[in-house]
Amino acid sequence: MGKKSAWRHSSLKSHLSMFNRSLHKTSSFAAQFLSLLPFCRKSQDLKALNSILILRGLIGNQSLIDHFINHCCHLRSPDLALQPFRIIQKPSLYLLNLLIRSLCDNGLFEDVILLYKNCRNSGSSSDKYTFPFVIKSCAALRDVWFGSLMHSVTLKNGFGENLFVQTALLDFYSKIGEIRNARKVVDEIPQPDLIVWNAMISGYSVNGFDYEVIRVFRDMIIAGVKPNASTLATVFPVCSRIEADRVGVSLHGLSYKLGCIEEESLLPALISMYANCGDLLASRDIFDASTRKDVAIWNAMISAYMRNHVQENAVAVFQRMLVDEMKPDKVTFVSLLPLCESLECVGAFHSCVVKFGFKKECSIVSAFVSVYAKLGDTDSAEFLFRGTRVRSLILWNSMVSAYAGHGFYEQSLEAFRLMQADGFDPDGISVISLLKSCSQLKVAMAGKSAHAFVVRRGFDGNLNVVNALLAFYVDRSEMICSFRIFDRMALKNVVTWNTMISGCVAEGDLERAMLLFHHMREERCNFDMVTLISILPSFHVYQSSPFGSIIHGYAVRTALASDVSLGNALVSMYVNCGELDAAWLFFDDMPQKSVVSWNAMLTGYRVHGLQKVALELFRDMIKEDIQMPSYVTLLNVLPACEDVHQGKSVHGYIVRRGISLETPLVTSLMIMYARFKISKSCLILFHIGDKMSISLWNTIISANIIMEKVNTVFSFFCELLRSRIEPDEITIQNLISACLHLKNMNISNSLLAHLVKEGFDRDVALVNSLIDMYAKTGSIASARRLFDSLPHKDSVSWSIMINGYGLHGHCEDALSLYSEMRLLGLKPDRITYISVLSACSHGGSVEQGRMVLGSMIHDGVMPGTEHYSCMVDLLGRAGRLEEAYEIVKTMGHQDCSGSLLASLLGACLSHGNYELGEEVGRFLRPEDCGPYVILHNIYAAAGKWADANDVRLLLEQNQFSKAPGISVVC
Repeated sequence: MGKKSAWRHSSLKSHLSMFNRSLHKTSSFAAQFLSLLPFCRKSQDLKALNSILILRGLIGNQSLIDHFINHCCHLRSPDLALQPFRIIQKPSLYLLNLLIRSLCDNGLFEDVILLYKNCRNSGSSSDKYTFPFVIKSCAALRDVWFGSLMHSVTLKNGFGENLFVQTALLDFYSKIGEIRNARKVVDEIPQPDLIVWNAMISGYSVNGFDYEVIRVFRDMIIAGVKPNASTLATVFPVCSRIEADRVGVSLHGLSYKLGCIEEESLLPALISMYANCGDLLASRDIFDASTRKDVAIWNAMISAYMRNHVQENAVAVFQRMLVDEMKPDKVTFVSLLPLCESLECVGAFHSCVVKFGFKKECSIVSAFVSVYAKLGDTDSAEFLFRGTRVRSLILWNSMVSAYAGHGFYEQSLEAFRLMQADGFDPDGISVISLLKSCSQLKVAMAGKSAHAFVVRRGFDGNLNVVNALLAFYVDRSEMICSFRIFDRMALKNVVTWNTMISGCVAEGDLERAMLLFHHMREERCNFDMVTLISILPSFHVYQSSPFGSIIHGYAVRTALASDVSLGNALVSMYVNCGELDAAWLFFDDMPQKSVVSWNAMLTGYRVHGLQKVALELFRDMIKEDIQMPSYVTLLNVLPACEDVHQGKSVHGYIVRRGISLETPLVTSLMIMYARFKISKSCLILFHIGDKMSISLWNTIISANIIMEKVNTVFSFFCELLRSRIEPDEITIQNLISACLHLKNMNISNSLLAHLVKEGFDRDVALVNSLIDMYAKTGSIASARRLFDSLPHKDSVSWSIMINGYGLHGHCEDALSLYSEMRLLGLKPDRITYISVLSACSHGGSVEQGRMVLGSMIHDGVMPGTEHYSCMVDLLGRAGRLEEAYEIVKTMGHQDCSGSLLASLLGACLSHGNYELGEEVGRFLRPEDCGPYVILHNIYAAAGKWADANDVRLLLEQNQFSKAPGISVVC
């Protein structure tokens, strides 16, 4: 072969020499020029002939140019034909189509577009052989605008029903993500052939509509169209993604039946399918059985091991590949690049890439940019990027994504802008990174501009882009915009539904979140782990453990329940619903527990007052010694300590294990010691902690209030101000609480002056606390002035003011304020009604109390135990004991609280209705001490000493003791 090639080269040189001499002697140079063309075998030969055409003035000979262009296309060097082609004034349609097809086949898509535009501007015509390759170039370049224009041009020129054109349009719309338009094109084809079916299947697959792929494949078989290797190579990855292993195995058998099992494109797809299903043995058998291993098959096997985290086997296959003298390509290196888990490894791998001559390959550079960025070395990523002169859209996307993925959101936006300035039209991947940056930076205008860009460029058919738009609006809490986009989406995948469900849960619209989940099931969209983790928090608000159990059932049936993250969410759901036994059963059955699992269970026991059980669980966690307790664990354990010895034991454990004393842990320890009145330990921890943290100061102030050292609270506050640390709302709430304890109007007024000076008087919650403070310290007039000064009052403001009037016995003022609230169109809540009913009780206004209770029921607010307690107290004070007893009977044994029964028993005692008191006594529960004491007094007053003694004996048996009274009079 070497001798033959050398002979041809020398023959071409001799012919060129003869040709140059003959140009001066004869006019038959055209024939001699044509005789040279068969000797051209390389682009260098064509360049030599092109030089002759220019130097000898032969460039104007159209016949020679036609033959020269034809030969350039035949040798796959169409770029050399561009300059001669431009000189032709009226090129033939055949020549135009030949050059456009050759440029397209050789990946020179931008030249295709430019050539077509120039010919169109010069008046050249186009036909059914021109448009498919121009449209294919638009698809390759993701040029949405020009591709859509070409669709219009084909329709205008009457080629809209041509099968070649329709197939090209189908491929174009599929590649740019506009799957709806692709489907419309297919629906217009009366009898789709295999190429059309393959394009449709590929389009659905690329855009993530896996179940649609299976449906279209089934329709294809029903239509009597026999699939080929290309069809199966597209369907195999889908089978693995939707975990349809049996379908994949059946299709493997079909490939044998069709005789295409040895096709080059099919074997890599088969290897990947079995690998994605976790069957590496089957993948390896196919690989070893292959007699003709090309680089794609080697790459498939390497990728199979990489996806299944068997890196050592991937390296072994790569080494064998080199031993077998199979030269790796850029896909090989991109597949192996995730092996690099350190910067040193990346550097060594980079050297290997340079050795094989791929250092300037744009896809390789893009992969290295991503890996460097993933490992946190954005400087190296930038260095590689800036050192690449010829950049591609993929490289720009890698850089934009690298910035966005590592929190450099402003740089990401700047890179996006520079990409456009560099002449690259952003694609869907670019827009997704852009929207992420806009969301994190909370720049609404830029995000909405990106939305407009998506619509203008036609990306609104790309599912991934629309999902990113949904996420942007959900992050901004603009659920109305999110639902507008969601409702217009013709196709939705699991990411779409997850985004909307999590958005509704975050906004507290839990009913709609549950409704979305049901719609998702109705539309037969398979949920995933993220769906269940998103929906589970919505159940605890409704106390809907049955619904949560249904979700648990879904998780078990889909084999997701074994996932630790989902298991933690299920434990939290059962805990929040109060189903601690179910939570424990699931927790105890979990094959793997993370520290979050233990924390969820500990939180449940602590919140439900089971401190002893929480401490026992903490001991079990320490004994297992598998999971190191986090500071969240300790934050749950410390409030559960029932005595100082337990608290000190936990503190000692923290010190022994060297757990970092973060501020939340220090503050929790301080509160624990404050509960046991150990002020010295509180002070030591305060001095150890970070004094620049306002939460530390808030805790020492709160601890002194708990220890009833209220006088020292303001000393710490003054020290806080001297430290130039700004107090926050919690600080002020603590100070207001201290003022309540002191009941000193001078200090209260000084605090109010400070709040006005610092601008805290605009905070509704703080002013509400001040109103409550003044009402409870005796200055109802000051409380009313503060209430009237509030520009925006919430329901809490009205409730506190009404309650204040009730405490002072101003029933008429409380009812007047309640009426004013209703006249303003404000709807009272449950707390407001408690305040009004309590005021009526203090004022003895029975009829008004009945009216308020009736209004409450009319407004759709169902009365609770607290509301009925107020009514029982009101009726009892007024001597209407029978009516009060009717309310108690209506409520039943379970709903009657001890305080409610004590109130009615006290009224029976004071009004001398001992018989009714005995009837009420039947509702008492063994754990209620106070009501039993009153019942004893009723029996004693009625002269029933035997019954009185029985009650006293019951109190002694249950070890009840009445809390002694305390007098503040010295």
